[in-house]
Amino acid sequence: MQLEKIISISGKPGLFKLVSQLKNGFIVEDITTKKKTSISNSSQVSLLDNIAMFTFDKEVPLFEVFENVAKNYDYKPTISHKSSGDELRAFMTASLPNYDVERVYESDIKKLAQWYNLLHKAGYITPESFVKTEEPSEVAVAEEKTEAAEEKKTAAKKAPAKKAAPKTEENTEEKPVAKKSAAKKTTKKED
Repeated sequence: MQLEKIISISGKPGLFKLVSQLKNGFIVEDITTKKKTSISNSSQVSLLDNIAMFTFDKEVPLFEVFENVAKNYDYKPTISHKSSGDELRAFMTASLPNYDVERVYESDIKKLAQWYNLLHKAGYITPESFVKTEEPSEVAVAEEKTEAAEEKKTAAKKAPAKKAAPKTEENTEEKPVAKKSAAKKTTKKED
C-alpha cells in the first residue's frame, strides 16, 4: 500500500491521492471518484503515512493498523464508522489490542474505520498492498528540495565576504570624478 501518497485534507470529506506538485500547491485525486482537483499550500493536509495510533508502550504507524484490520476482516470491508461506541471499541481492540484507551478517542476509531473502508472501496486493501516500498514520495522529494535550497542560502550567508584588493601601484592612481554643477539659473521678473 502506498500510504505515503494518500492524504486527508482538512475540511474535505474522503481521502485523496497526491498526483503532482505545483508551484503554489498540489494536484490531488479523490481515491473513490478519481476526480482531480488542486489545493493550495495553505491547506491543512495530513499524510496517512505520518499518522500513528497510541498504544501503552509506543506509537504504531497507521499502515500497520490497516494491515491488522485487513487480516482480521480477511481483506474485506469492516464495520461502519457510524457504529455504536461499544462496537467501535471492540473493533479497535481486535485491530490493536494494546491501544491506549485514554489517548485514542472514539472519533479516531471512527476515522480509522471510515478510511479503511474508503481505501478498500478504492482497491488499496489487498494482501500485496501491504508490502512497503522505498520509493520516495513527491512530498518528501519537495521537502528535500526545500531543505537543500535553505542549506544553500545558509551557506551563502556564512561564506566570507570578498575582500577588496590590496592597493598596488596600478590601482592607487586617482581617477577623476565628474562633479555635477549645482548652479541654478535664476531669472528676475521685470516690473
